Amino acid sequence: MPDCDHAPAQAQVDQAIEWLVKLRFDTPSPATERQFQQWLAHHPHNAKAWQRVSSLSDELAGLPSDLSRRTLDGRQRQRINRRDHLKLLAVIAIGGSVGWAAREPLGLPALVADSRTGTGERRRLQGSDGSQIQLNTASAIDLRYGAELRELALLRGEVSLACNPGDNRPFRITTRVGAMATRDGQLLLRENDQGLLLAVRRGEVTLFPASATPRVVRAGEVLQVSPRGAHALASLHGDPWGWTDGVLSVQQMPLGEFCAELARYRPGLLRCAGEVAALKVSGTYQLNDTGQVLQLLTRSLPVRVDYRTRYWVSVGAA
Repeated sequence: MPDCDHAPAQAQVDQAIEWLVKLRFDTPSPATERQFQQWLAHHPHNAKAWQRVSSLSDELAGLPSDLSRRTLDGRQRQRINRRDHLKLLAVIAIGGSVGWAAREPLGLPALVADSRTGTGERRRLQGSDGSQIQLNTASAIDLRYGAELRELALLRGEVSLACNPGDNRPFRITTRVGAMATRDGQLLLRENDQGLLLAVRRGEVTLFPASATPRVVRAGEVLQVSPRGAHALASLHGDPWGWTDGVLSVQQMPLGEFCAELARYRPGLLRCAGEVAALKVSGTYQLNDTGQVLQLLTRSLPVRVDYRTRYWVSVGAA
């Protein structure tokens, strides 16, 4: 049975925001409304996420009249995308009566993070200690360097970290599912629906260092860590490091999963029809042009790509 006691995951909050944009800032079709009801009933956390997001949106009446008018003007509705609405929700939450505990699950700390990326954006950073850091699409981190400790907090999304082994200070990394520590590790962290994906390419990383049974993760290992701390070796259909080189590299990945991965790098919605979701995709695709990737799919698979709008794309049977 689904766990109803915990707060919705960031991915579920993101989905709720997508639905809010579609249902309130567009004219939904009957099919869209049915899909929304199916999503709402799929998991109790979906309903919780929707309640929180929609209640914050309902506080639009408390916004300055100019902002509220520009936001709700029918002529502007088609111009409001998910990223804009995230900013709008930030204004609502900060200016409204909700407390920080209610705002945190909406990802608002990511909006004021030390470093962040938008949808489809990737960013390279260098820490003051010489460590190399990369942020993937729609990600956010905080960095702190002290006399005795280096710290990175993953607030949202995905990050790779290549520690400078010449610095003897321990490097502590915090995430929603727990903490880890390293001195010379090269690691990748990605939030997902199951919790957190941890991949280590170099050195060692200690998972849950303050626990009674810490887990040492060595080079070559890839773990899936649940929100409750359970962990197991991950089974993947692609290279988790591919995006650090600007590519999506997959082997026999189901098309439905592939479209979900590609959707992370595109604004708007990318849907895959169930009738073609099981088709297998292999290859290396450049992330700088997701439209071209979709066209390549039509050449290698019996599928077609339909654009309802630039931001509403469906992949179905040819």
